[in-house]
Amino acid sequence: MAASEAPWAIIVGAGPSGLLLALMLARKGVPVHVLEASNELDDSPRAAYYGPPAAYELRRAGVIDDVRKEGFDPVITCWRKLDGTYLGGFDNSINFDDPDRLATLPLAQLDRLLYRHVSAHPSAKVSFNHKVVDLGQDKDKAWVDVETPEGNKRLEATYIVGCDGASSTVRRKLYGDTDFPGYTWDKQIVATNVAYPFEKFGYEDVQFFIHPEHWHMVARLTKNPDNSGFWRVSYGEISGLTREQLLERQPMKFEAMLPGHPKKGEYTLAAINPYRIHQRLVESLHVGRFLLAADAAHICNPFGGLGLTGGIVDVGGLYDCMIGIYEGKADDSILDRYSEVRREKYLTITDPISTDNIKRLYDQDPDKALENDPLLKLLNGMKDDKEAQREFMKAPFALSYDFTQHYNTKQAKCPEQKVLVQRVEQVASAAAN
Repeated sequence: MAASEAPWAIIVGAGPSGLLLALMLARKGVPVHVLEASNELDDSPRAAYYGPPAAYELRRAGVIDDVRKEGFDPVITCWRKLDGTYLGGFDNSINFDDPDRLATLPLAQLDRLLYRHVSAHPSAKVSFNHKVVDLGQDKDKAWVDVETPEGNKRLEATYIVGCDGASSTVRRKLYGDTDFPGYTWDKQIVATNVAYPFEKFGYEDVQFFIHPEHWHMVARLTKNPDNSGFWRVSYGEISGLTREQLLERQPMKFEAMLPGHPKKGEYTLAAINPYRIHQRLVESLHVGRFLLAADAAHICNPFGGLGLTGGIVDVGGLYDCMIGIYEGKADDSILDRYSEVRREKYLTITDPISTDNIKRLYDQDPDKALENDPLLKLLNGMKDDKEAQREFMKAPFALSYDFTQHYNTKQAKCPEQKVLVQRVEQVASAAAN
């Protein structure tokens, strides 16, 4: 974007959601400016697995091939007891012929990948050290007041999108510092990146461990030819502990949880990040000329990846709405529909399923899980039925929605949109039956 050109859209936050939206708009020639408060992209340990509807949006953005090249296709996802006993799971390789199959790439690497793609488009601009401190709007435009190394600035655009994460400044300025409806779990999570020979103990690419105290997840982050690489270990902790106390307890937790019961020095701990977990949803994702997406609009616990996948699906839907307005195919009432649909998807899918996902790990007797847990019974009931497994793995497409059906003029759907409609209809049909 030329320095003198005013952007049509300003996106606050250069995380995966902000950069993905910027890329999708820039590919259509829309002038877009991304503002990031930090001086660099976030490199902390975060999510890495992108469900099928997220892979679909990454494919629409033209980056899924790079994601798969830099990452890998995971195979088995399963649930286990703490002693390693296999309880149930599913085989992602059944869908390796599907362009929208599950994908894996650590989020920090996806950020860098998206940034490279965004930077290649002349209609897009990314500015670091640009901290939004206030905002406003009238009938013609919206603006943000920004602290920059060159001094304070007011930047204007037709629309401004808050993609600035769970502590979103845009959301807080729209709704107040404390108005983010929902609740905080009485649990804490510690996310780590660790190098340890899990393969030697028969670990699959993803496993969730059911235990009242040492519940946790171990998921492969990188896959090298010799099977070496880093893994994400995210585990639950008791509430009320300080960061320092949580860090002090980490060696004890690893020795209790990990196979072989390793002591400190027998693994390489590359990163560790304790954090609180929440289930929250904003009242509306559309306030005049301001929009919210992904964690700025809703958050959930991380088990099952619904926060990351749901946020990327937000972006794809918002892109369809915004490009419809930009190209004259829709009026801004479509943005109300965006808010209604994304809230409904959170309330009916993301919130209840992610809640079940985390409770499954700590809130049941692992010795009785096979007879009592509905998901494990479902998985074991279809373990010899590949078609049933295929349908099961399409289920996340229930998060998706085709906003182009609300365009004012009849437009022929692109092949990708036809695929999305077909997949959503298949999921709805399967649920009905």
